[in-house]
Amino acid sequence: MRSLPSIIHLDMDAFFAAVEQAAKPSLRGKPVIVGGLGGRGVVSTASYEARKFGVHSAMPMAQARRLCPNAAFLSGRFEAYRQVSDTVMGLLRELSPLVQPLSLDEAFVDLEAGPYGPALAEADHETGERLVLALAEDLRADIQRRTGLTGSVGAAGSKLMAKIASEQAKPDGLVMIEPGQERDVLGPMPVRALPGIGPATEQVLRRAGLNTVADLAETGESELVQLLGRAHGAGVYQMSIGLDDRPVVADQDAKSVSVEDTFEVDLADRERVLREVEVLAARCVRRLRAAGRSGRTVVLKVRRFDFSTLTRSETLRGPTDDDAVIIETARRLAAQVDITGGVRLLGVGVAQLADYTQEDLFAQALREEAAEHAETEAEEAEEEPEAAGPRRWMPGQDVHHAELGPGWVQGSGVGRVTVRFETPWSGPGRIRTFAVDDRALEPARPLPLRGDAGPEEAGA
Repeated sequence: MRSLPSIIHLDMDAFFAAVEQAAKPSLRGKPVIVGGLGGRGVVSTASYEARKFGVHSAMPMAQARRLCPNAAFLSGRFEAYRQVSDTVMGLLRELSPLVQPLSLDEAFVDLEAGPYGPALAEADHETGERLVLALAEDLRADIQRRTGLTGSVGAAGSKLMAKIASEQAKPDGLVMIEPGQERDVLGPMPVRALPGIGPATEQVLRRAGLNTVADLAETGESELVQLLGRAHGAGVYQMSIGLDDRPVVADQDAKSVSVEDTFEVDLADRERVLREVEVLAARCVRRLRAAGRSGRTVVLKVRRFDFSTLTRSETLRGPTDDDAVIIETARRLAAQVDITGGVRLLGVGVAQLADYTQEDLFAQALREEAAEHAETEAEEAEEEPEAAGPRRWMPGQDVHHAELGPGWVQGSGVGRVTVRFETPWSGPGRIRTFAVDDRALEPARPLPLRGDAGPEEAGA
């Protein structure tokens, strides 16, 4: 364990929604909700203004609309998020070559490996902590200056505590946990605060009367091993007493994204297994999207009652992050597995990863809208049998009009599309409505938020 809090964890505040507010002046200070807009869509990110109404990530979009009906509901713009993420990650790499991104908006940094490492090594404890705080404050200021967004930073002697510190710092703050204070900070927290403790493990611990991290530490390693198994139980105990020696690994190039869950009682019912696979696949898709990736191969992992483990996989024609495709593929794989005797663990993963593209996002959104508006499309096809079909415009999408310039889609329907014409550098813009097939209106790439390119360059 380190004697200085030289590992920092950055977590951007309400990242997707914050990018949308920075790009769209008319939405600043107002509730913004980003996610899938179809009937089965879920919230990816909600702005802090929307969170006051109880909206949170992973909530069904239909529920979010009931809680906050006056919010701006936008489909995601992953090209824009990737651009901003690249700027932020570049600032982190100025502090150290050891930057470990966890997603587009979250990363660990090892300050000891960077240009300030020698100064930290030579400094006494108090001076070293002051230097860490100064570096973290400068980072937050640089992010604000370059992107207009805010991020929360935690500093500690381990990755575990740095992440907990950044959660305490939210929103737009900085928290340092001094080495030696780990148990005091962790003790009152619920067991779910520790990484690796999911819903199933939490239930096992609660049934044993273990509700807080302090309960885990007091129980001891041997009992946790009996409850959770050797590797998991030992790991949970080490974290409960604040021990975490995991290194910051630079630029992890993940080869797959996966989730899994262990069940307290073996599952022997086929329909129950298929339902659990659906839940896991949906979680896997959310993690895949958070990392800005898509993938070609869906992998199912099954650990049976006798602890034998098998995997099944299916490679698709192209990379996707479409939840319907991944869920259906995972179900198909699960239907082929013999579950006689019961299943104790299930996992769903996606491999052969590729960068997430905006075209993927629009394709998914189009499928959702097509299902919901099939009747309308049929009516339009009858009226214009020779037409190629109306263009689809997604809420939040970047567009450019031949005369009016850049803007974004507020909404569309009944053959019309409403556009607000504004840029990140303008004030709130005016609204105009066009026919969906108006050829003066075209999809556009995102404009930079600030700093890297001015309005003239971006509009070129």
